[in-house]
Parts: sequence; structure tokens; C-alpha cells
Amino acid sequence: MPSQIPDVTLNNGVRMPVLGFGVFQVPAEQTEQTVTDALAAGYRHIDTASAYQNEQAVGRAIAASGIPRDQLFVITKLWVADAGEEGAKRAFDTSLRKLSLDYLDLYLIHQPFGDYYGSWRAMQELYKQGVIKAIGVSNFYPDRLIDLIDHNEITPAVNQIETHPFFQRGADHTLMTEHGIAHESWGPLGQGRTDLFDNPVLTKIAAAHDKTVAQIALRWLLQRDIVVIPKSVRPERMAENLDVFDFTLTGDEMALIATLDTGASSAFDHHDPAGVHWLGTARFE
Repeated sequence: MPSQIPDVTLNNGVRMPVLGFGVFQVPAEQTEQTVTDALAAGYRHIDTASAYQNEQAVGRAIAASGIPRDQLFVITKLWVADAGEEGAKRAFDTSLRKLSLDYLDLYLIHQPFGDYYGSWRAMQELYKQGVIKAIGVSNFYPDRLIDLIDHNEITPAVNQIETHPFFQRGADHTLMTEHGIAHESWGPLGQGRTDLFDNPVLTKIAAAHDKTVAQIALRWLLQRDIVVIPKSVRPERMAENLDVFDFTLTGDEMALIATLDTGASSAFDHHDPAGVHWLGTARFE
């Protein structure tokens, strides 16, 4: 395990570890132990969301860890049902209370639907008050991202989007780079919906470096200047996913992995009306 995970400096000067730990789809009853194990393994960047329904368990693990607050980078997200200026403020207060924290390092709009303009105004205000160190978005495609940038005061610090070898998001990455927005990958290992672990290109490169396919995928993203938040409930996998800073993929290997791009999500189509309707009407308590 590296003694220290490198940081990326966000567009407002805040520093964020380039490798974090995600808790999407970790059951609430399992989350406290999972996050406890992740912190013990060396993770200091933890990503959750109100919609994951496990913020309280994340908060308990953080509190019990004894790790100084300024050594942690904690993210949570605003769900669509809470969008709007007043709704976002209430949801932020609820998340902060559930996490038992005094401030958030990063607060994200979870989906580009509902009154996300109102949400952003509220988040800008909370940011100016100092209770959020940085604000950003998640799942914003280039058109929605540029629209938000053009008509608001603060440019998002981060856009967290599905990114992995089969959905590489080249155009998104270029736009984010142009505007100083950090690209953070959710689902960096394909979330089990792809043949990533059996892919012959990745397995061959993994063998050449005496690494696992997961380590190759994470390293490939990191070398593209993309922040990653892999998830695992197994301590040995947590340690493995951290062990990606002692080797470098060659230019040829990076180019070979680039040929795997399908240009399509393996998880969710944000342009599908039925899917958008589901996101807009789903409620999480």
C-alpha cells in the first residue's frame, strides 16, 4: 500500500485524493464495517450519497476511526427529489446530520434532472458559508455541463461520471479539462456488468505487469488524470485497488486499452425517457 495517495488540486485550490472508496450498493447494515475496513486499508476519500441510504453508517465508521477530520475527504450527493433552492438546503442539512460532520469536502448534484439550477444556487450559497469546501455535479453530459457553467457564478469543481475501459468518455474529459473540472469516475471496474475481468487485452497487460485486471483498469484511468472510487466489501480487494502507484502503463498499452471503448454506458441511459422519469420520481428515505 502506498504511504500516501496522491492528490489532485481542484479549481478552487482544494486538494482531493485521486483514489477514493465508493459505497454505492453497499447495504446499510454492511456499510459501517466496510468503511471501517477501507479506512484501515488507507483510504481517506469516501464517496456516498443520500440515495444510497447509508450515510449514517458512513458517519459512524468515520467517527469511530479516530482519523482527524482534516485528513479525510468526504463526498455526498443531492438526489433529484430534493432539487431546488430550499429542497437542496434541507437535504444538505439532513446529509450533514446523518454523517455527523460539521462540513462536507464535496457536495454533488447527483443527476442532471429536476430543478438543478435552484440546487446549484443553494450550493453556491452553502459553499460561500464555508460548510462545503467544494461543489460539483454527477452524471452531467457535456451539453448540460456547459449550460450550467455558462449561466452560473461558480464552475463545478468535479463531474463524477461513469467511466471505464468500455465507456471512456473522451469528449467529456476534453470539455472538463478545458474548464478546469476534475473528472471523477464512478464504476471504474464496470460494476460487474461487463466482461472486464476476462477481457483478453486487459488480462495480457495485467500479466505483463504482474498485476490484476482491476489494477490495470484503475491505473489506466489514473494515467488519464481521472479520479477513481472503486468499491469492494472485501479487505483484500480494497488493498489491491490501492496498490496501483508502483507501475506505469506504456504508451502502447494505453493506446491498446483505448481501442476497447464502446461509447455506451453499461449501467444507465440518461437519454432514455423511461429512465429519466424513474430518476425524477424515485424517492429515498
